[in-house]
Amino acid sequence: MIRAAPRIAQGLANPHNNFGLLRLVMALAVVVSHAFSVTDGRVEQEPWYQTTGFTLGEHAVNGFFAISGFLVTMSFVRRGWRDYVTARLLRIAPGLIAATLVVALLLGPAMTSLDIGSYFRDPRLWRFINGTLTTFKSAAALPGVFAHNPLQFPMGTVWTLKYEALCYLGVLVAGLAGLLARPRLMLAAAAALALAVVAREIATPDGPKGTETMLRLPLIFLAGGVCYLYRERVPLSLPLLALALLALVPLAFTPLYKAALYLVTAWGILVLALAPALTRRTVEPAADLSYGVYLYGWPAQQALHALFPGLGVLALLWPSLLATLAVAALSWFLVEKPALGLKRRLVIGS
Repeated sequence: MIRAAPRIAQGLANPHNNFGLLRLVMALAVVVSHAFSVTDGRVEQEPWYQTTGFTLGEHAVNGFFAISGFLVTMSFVRRGWRDYVTARLLRIAPGLIAATLVVALLLGPAMTSLDIGSYFRDPRLWRFINGTLTTFKSAAALPGVFAHNPLQFPMGTVWTLKYEALCYLGVLVAGLAGLLARPRLMLAAAAALALAVVAREIATPDGPKGTETMLRLPLIFLAGGVCYLYRERVPLSLPLLALALLALVPLAFTPLYKAALYLVTAWGILVLALAPALTRRTVEPAADLSYGVYLYGWPAQQALHALFPGLGVLALLWPSLLATLAVAALSWFLVEKPALGLKRRLVIGS
């Protein structure tokens, strides 16, 4: 099964892949997941949380980090550090800046219980903008906005960008230090992180969620990067992926479960993105709406819940998906796509 399977390098050589489609599906999964927490402030009611220990949104974020680790490692190896830094800044910053200003300066005034003058004079507004853009703070509230929602903060997803930026910095440092040219060291680092996850499960299985996240996201990101570095060896096997997923079931009752889940997720999402059996035809979306969906899904749901507090999860979900996709399309065509065009000019010009 393993010997006959194509390798990641062969999948990369194919003209089509599913990275864009998977990113969009995962971004939409985050919106679906948040429909539960926005309506009552809890995640325990999610069926995915009850069966796997993680919400659907957390699984989707795991997939994002696996793809990101793979692609940005490839970007550094292929293009070098200058193009790498330019590409990362222009992919993340313009959309985030635009979303923060749209939420703070357009949505906020429309939803606040304060008069407009008081809203713009309130120091919480400017702390929100500053905190979101400088430290990716997602738990900051806007003055008089969503005060009666179970969760008051208007941009609840940006916290993951902090980990994303730190992982980007890690790739930059590793690349400049020559570590990306030494795959065994990167593999050893991933193994050390996996062991740290297991050790935490043994020592403090009910410890702080933040500590778990600090291990989870970097491990998945690094695992994606290691898969690229070992692209000539890592197989793309759907039957093997099915067996790996089945193996997680008995592990769910052991301290090995979370580390195994993270590693299977990192490899499995690459199988879905690159396996030749799944990439014979292009299924890539015409526009990359995933980042916009991820940024705007939460404020759209918060606004709908504030306007119609009696809506249940399903009643909130469908209009919030439509509103999010519409705003994400505007973000893509007015902000993100022009920024990517600038990236291409800067990269080629350099």
